[in-house]
Amino acid sequence: VSRRTVQWAAERRYPYVMLATRLEPTRMSFGYYEECAAEHGYEAGPQHRGYLFKVHVDETEELAEEVGRKYLTGPGNIFLEGSRGDVRGHLQNLPGLTDRRALLPTGGVRQVAESRGQPGSSDPDLRPIALDSAESYKDVDDTYKGLVEAQSIITGTPKTVIPKIRNVLEYLRPGSIFLWDGDGSMSHEDAMRSLRLMGEEVLPAIREIGEELGLDSPFEVDPATNERIAAEPE
Repeated sequence: VSRRTVQWAAERRYPYVMLATRLEPTRMSFGYYEECAAEHGYEAGPQHRGYLFKVHVDETEELAEEVGRKYLTGPGNIFLEGSRGDVRGHLQNLPGLTDRRALLPTGGVRQVAESRGQPGSSDPDLRPIALDSAESYKDVDDTYKGLVEAQSIITGTPKTVIPKIRNVLEYLRPGSIFLWDGDGSMSHEDAMRSLRLMGEEVLPAIREIGEELGLDSPFEVDPATNERIAAEPE
């Protein structure tokens, strides 16, 4: 959530990856990277942007929703913002770790703000939603619905998931994406069904969408030079 981290990455032309953050604050943060890039004399592109988000694919919509709710149950990760417990400032707000005066727009989300010792933003785009924190964990239904509405969790069959992923790609224009699955209380069988459908249908479609939208990865366009990388002969 640190603006200084973005400045540091942009100065060196390193790709910057946002991890499961809300869409609008994420786009605003990428916009800040672009501003920093312009100050250093180059234009940032998709090769400089990466995004990780939660996606589970299953054989039916009903099964996808049932398994998607498992993101919110099972073991929590104390290092993730609001992960099934109170904000842990002693872990996330260490002295000198982050300059509280230089937070990215993602710092306005309540759990993130509180973890950095700040009040949450009143901006409607950053309004608190029910993450998997202690008070909302009591009602998984409302929590899950809120995360789905915010596109923080995407679930469905390949037919319904692919358009949702396309929306994320069009909105954020990342050159690299990472799909977060198999978490919470999901079983091995849950993860394997999703993995199979990802490989058979979703990932090929994502590649086609990326090519259509011109979302070059840092393996296709060198972020250090913005020049296309020559393909190796087959």
